[in-house]
Amino acid sequence: MSDESEIREVVCAIYAMISGPAGPRDWSRHADYFHPECRQIRTGMGEDGKPWATMLSPDEYRENVTAFFNDSAFYEIELACEVLVFGNMAHAWSSYEARTDLDSAKPERRGINSIQFYKDHTGKWRIISMIWDNERDGLELPAKMTR
Repeated sequence: MSDESEIREVVCAIYAMISGPAGPRDWSRHADYFHPECRQIRTGMGEDGKPWATMLSPDEYRENVTAFFNDSAFYEIELACEVLVFGNMAHAWSSYEARTDLDSAKPERRGINSIQFYKDHTGKWRIISMIWDNERDGLELPAKMTR
């Protein structure tokens, strides 16, 4: 399997891991995909117009989202993905739409996950950092990152 194919498998797996009806998520493979020192970074704009970022370790991320997932259906669906590989590092630029109801005509939100990978000593591609942002007034997905 090519490096790009392996990376695509990881990206698809992390979307599947967080998507589902209200209830617990299966985190058993989380450590397979994320380096233990990974940072997952949620970003946005405050009501004051200033950007903010919340940086989480893999454990902190799971703790942060558990109550939400337990109480809410949530589905993150990839729209488009570009992968670049150089040596033992890679980058995936993956656009998504988030839904609380798969039958809804309109997604709750759309955004982009910027995912950096490191090929470790075992030859496995693992996420070393991940940062995401959502569309908002004045910010839309680039046309090539939509369906």
